[in-house]
Amino acid sequence: MTMTLDEMRDLAAAIRGEVAKAVVGQEQIVEHLLVALLAEGHVLLEGPPGTAKTFLAQCFAAALGLDFGRIQFTPDLLPGDILGSNLFNFQTSQFTLTRGPIFCDLLLADEINRTPPKTQAALLEAMQERRVTLDGETHALPERFMVIATQNPIESQGVYPLPEAQLDRFLFKLLVAYPAPQEEAAIVSRFAQRLGPPRPAEFGVGPVTDAARLTGASAALDQVTVAGDIVDYVVRLVRATRETSDLATGASPRAAVQLAKAARARAALEGRDYVLPDDVKALAASVLRHRLTLSPAAEIEGRQVEQLVGELVEQTEAPR
Repeated sequence: MTMTLDEMRDLAAAIRGEVAKAVVGQEQIVEHLLVALLAEGHVLLEGPPGTAKTFLAQCFAAALGLDFGRIQFTPDLLPGDILGSNLFNFQTSQFTLTRGPIFCDLLLADEINRTPPKTQAALLEAMQERRVTLDGETHALPERFMVIATQNPIESQGVYPLPEAQLDRFLFKLLVAYPAPQEEAAIVSRFAQRLGPPRPAEFGVGPVTDAARLTGASAALDQVTVAGDIVDYVVRLVRATRETSDLATGASPRAAVQLAKAARARAALEGRDYVLPDDVKALAASVLRHRLTLSPAAEIEGRQVEQLVGELVEQTEAPR
């Protein structure tokens, strides 16, 4: 059953409140996770160790009431450890499918850049087509399949950069920063007196929705119109990334499609049935930062991708 935009806004507020029971701050990250959920996209969280990336994903999954799976990526992880394999059953003389942890609604790919590119590539088909192929046979993943991946910054030791093809399949790359002083004090007060690792249930985080309602929420995006001038704005902004000499690699047409989808989801979360240029501007950096590569000259000058995206947003004329 399709939700109204008002019902969707109420549901989003309930999810935010449930996550906030355990997670201090990170409101913008949660907001982007909600946008990605509605737009049926995947999210990459990058930040230093100890900034609650994994715990945030666990709380988000708990609030949604979805089947949750987790893979801890390590240098010796193999594709079969993610996807599963067909094992021979000597009693029946037949091969039996043993499903890997990827067969779930919401997958936490923890420290995804600690495994070699060959294993990382095992996620490509799943993220793009929501299915996996094992020994020539295709197996469908759940309709709501979503990946929330975490990674440490590239400068950390023992990490591998993600292949460009995989990065392009993430709707957002979100940078998780250290908390503000007041938030850090609240974190210490909340967690210092507890023994063992924190768990969402200990803070009362539980499901406030289910898969059927989430499907109805995503279907509600059909009520949101993307006007022609907004489409033109998105295309001009994405094409500008390919035309500047500061970038060696610009964004793909997939980036333009996903930016428009994300803008629709953001508009819906605010109760609007139309997209504004501000929706595009607010999400541009998160959609584009992992799809762009600085030119050698820009790297020498110490330019940052986020800075360049901001300049392109300012330089690209928005519809009035």
